[in-house]
Amino acid sequence: MSGRKDFLSQQAPENYVAGLGRGATGFTTRSDLGPAREGPSEDQIKEALAKRAAQLGAPTPSAYGAVEKKEEDDDDERFQDPENEVGLFATGAYDRDDDEADRIYQDIDERMDRRRKIRREAREKQERDEYEAKNPKIQQQFADLKRSLGSITDEQWQNIPEVGDLTGKNRRTKQNSRQRFYAVPDSVIAGARNSTEFDTSVTDGAQTNGSGSDNVDGTMTNFADIGAARDKVLQVNLDKAAMGSADANSGSASTIDPKGYLTSLAKTDLRSKDFDIGDVKRVESLLQSVIKTNSRHPPGYIALARLHELAGKPVKARDVMAQCCSLNPHSEDAWLENIRLNEGHNAKVIAAAAVKENPQSTRLWTRATELETDQQSKKRVLRRALDLIPKSVVLWKQLVQLSQDESEARLLLSKACSEIPASIELHLALARIVETVDEARKVLNTCRRANPKNAEVWIAATRLEEQVGSKNTANIMKRGVQSLANENAMLKREEWIEQAEKCEEEGAVLTGQCIIKETLSYGLDEDDDRKKLFMEDAQASISRGRYEIARAIYAYILRIWPTSKSAWEASANLEKVHGKREDLWNVLEKAVEAVPQADDLWIQYANEKYQYGDVDGARIVLGKAFNQSPSENIYLEAINLEAKNGQIDQARELLQQARQEAGTDRVWIKSVAFARTHPEANETNSSTALDLVNQALQLYPSNWKLWAQKAQIYTTLSRLPQAREAYTTGTRANPKSVTLWLLLSRLEEQQAGSVVKARSVLDRAKAQNPKNERLWLESVRLERRAGNSTAAKNLMARALQPSECHKSGILWSERIWYLEPRTQRKPLSLEAVKVVESDPTLFVTVARVFWAERKLEKAVTWFEKAILLDSDQGDTWAWYWKFLSMHGSEEKRADVLEKLRLAEPRHGEVWAG
Repeated sequence: MSGRKDFLSQQAPENYVAGLGRGATGFTTRSDLGPAREGPSEDQIKEALAKRAAQLGAPTPSAYGAVEKKEEDDDDERFQDPENEVGLFATGAYDRDDDEADRIYQDIDERMDRRRKIRREAREKQERDEYEAKNPKIQQQFADLKRSLGSITDEQWQNIPEVGDLTGKNRRTKQNSRQRFYAVPDSVIAGARNSTEFDTSVTDGAQTNGSGSDNVDGTMTNFADIGAARDKVLQVNLDKAAMGSADANSGSASTIDPKGYLTSLAKTDLRSKDFDIGDVKRVESLLQSVIKTNSRHPPGYIALARLHELAGKPVKARDVMAQCCSLNPHSEDAWLENIRLNEGHNAKVIAAAAVKENPQSTRLWTRATELETDQQSKKRVLRRALDLIPKSVVLWKQLVQLSQDESEARLLLSKACSEIPASIELHLALARIVETVDEARKVLNTCRRANPKNAEVWIAATRLEEQVGSKNTANIMKRGVQSLANENAMLKREEWIEQAEKCEEEGAVLTGQCIIKETLSYGLDEDDDRKKLFMEDAQASISRGRYEIARAIYAYILRIWPTSKSAWEASANLEKVHGKREDLWNVLEKAVEAVPQADDLWIQYANEKYQYGDVDGARIVLGKAFNQSPSENIYLEAINLEAKNGQIDQARELLQQARQEAGTDRVWIKSVAFARTHPEANETNSSTALDLVNQALQLYPSNWKLWAQKAQIYTTLSRLPQAREAYTTGTRANPKSVTLWLLLSRLEEQQAGSVVKARSVLDRAKAQNPKNERLWLESVRLERRAGNSTAAKNLMARALQPSECHKSGILWSERIWYLEPRTQRKPLSLEAVKVVESDPTLFVTVARVFWAERKLEKAVTWFEKAILLDSDQGDTWAWYWKFLSMHGSEEKRADVLEKLRLAEPRHGEVWAG
């Protein structure tokens, strides 16, 4: 064995610092420097600096080297702080104009912030998404690799190399050097041998007695005590079993009687036995010191009295509060606590003393009234209180509530209004019970003059006019808004809308509409996006169930923008969902008159007529539409209407007329589709459809739908080479058409049976259309149909890279449902939701995962999330209906069918197919 030491055991070179080569820095300890010494003081430093300056002939510096400046005039920071006005504007008065200016600036700031909020949030979200895409977390980068570890075998897991020390060349030598062996003495072997043997010999000098024998360590075993302890343990267990019902009542047992549990809680009495007496005395001593330190501190007395009450000493608690009331006769809280601790006649006596000391206390008079048992006594106390406190609204309300006669209540309210003219609540109550409308108007006018800055009075006046059916309702609200604006007491837009919705809730619909009409534009400028704000207000009212207010908002919008197509559509949708059929037809009739060039409104009007069985009415609507704008949409809607009603010849004539007058590509596509589904009587080989598609391709050679129709016609006729040629020519004319590439791939796979050619087609398509989720999905499904699961997983891993389609919901859904084991579906769904955030297809997949695990409530939640996200996806509705057909109730299914009818979904991979 060589005598040379291994590398790690050798002595380090001189001036060696560990880790310096990789950028680490060395350190020193106190042992390297020696004990610390106290440095020079500040005076010593100044003295040395002054001596040095004297030698050089320079001015005397400070302790830190800066030359000491002469004291100049006081130049504090008052004039440097713009928020501190103690300087220049210290003597200025803050008047009403300053307040108005501050309010105007605040309104401007709020308006500008509101206008920029949407753009700012969108920009911040875009920047955050871009940063997360460019700088993904380490966890996200290795998520696929970590998940793939779940599919390796035990043999592969065992073959993973262990991380060890791979830096030394003589690793085996060092390991062998650490294995040291020592000779074991014979005593250890003998002791191990004797450790399992029993020694039955008796030691000399051993003594026996009745209870046992002395042990070597001097202790004695007493079997009688052991038996007694065992009996005690058994008795405790038996007691626990016998007191099981008592434990159940106290809540400590595992089985609880549901009928007697609440009763036992109600009977629970907190007494001194439930507390540590030492704690009670300690708190009592603290509170005693509080009241001795400050005898004029009622909260200390109240806390001490409640402590005595909690400890089961009510008499002592009353004595404490009596002492407190004598020392603090003007404390309402002290008298109220004293009254609470007493009962019956004593409480009344204390209440009388309390109101005598505090005749202006409304709370004490109210408590004294509550102590009385009969109505007359209560009235007598309240009248006495009102003689002393005539301005108390609370006491007047209590006295009116005790009045059983309406005339008496009217007299009392009249007296109250005369005493408190500023009380709006009392005036409104009087206006409700007066005998005539004129008297009610007089009361409200009196209240309005006393409260010129209150909007509630004007709203009440408007509601009064609405109740009597007056035509002056709108004028009252208009005058009220003008008066409040002059008094600078206008509410905010949101508060006015809230008042209008409150009126609708209480049945005053016309008043709510008048409020919207007069106040909806308040506080908005012409350059604000008022239309968007109004539309959002209407949607918010609809979400709160205030449909009349939403109608009023839409009516206001249409008065300002009568030709707004979006406003008319929103109003029609409101009537369709929450209104009557006649109201919907009236709105659509006004809409097509206001916007005659809007094809969508004409088509919606015709569809609503047709859905309710009025076919002739739908024809009349479409006839009017032809007179206004004979566009392709109107032609196609008329063709669909005739085809649905079995008028094939009429539909064919309309198609021919449409090709001549509005020969767009959509009209030609509809003509070809109609010729395929409704061939003529003497036609056998789709020759008409083929002729039409050839004519259309001469006019629109880059339309992919026409090429797809031509190839489908050839496929139906079993002419695969011509179909392949049509698809190929179409992909050359329109290489960005993903649907054509997909159809060509399926033709090669299903009709020709060539998976290799289908794979080649998809590769060429991905080269023409990068980052397309539909092409990646078709590639994965092609491999899966061919039985190449490994290739399908590899393609899916490539597709879900951040550089491709990382946020594609359909790709994640395909992977979750078909490419991963069942145990991985739930965690993978969680990861997909975090990445994609919102996608209806992915939400449906998550719902199906919960459905498979029998978590039905969570499945319903995710189904409804998907519908709320995109109600136009028919596949979502189909899966939800299948779920409800197995686990839903009749009411739920009926509700979903109604929502499906209103949504009218038209898209979806299976739904549209």
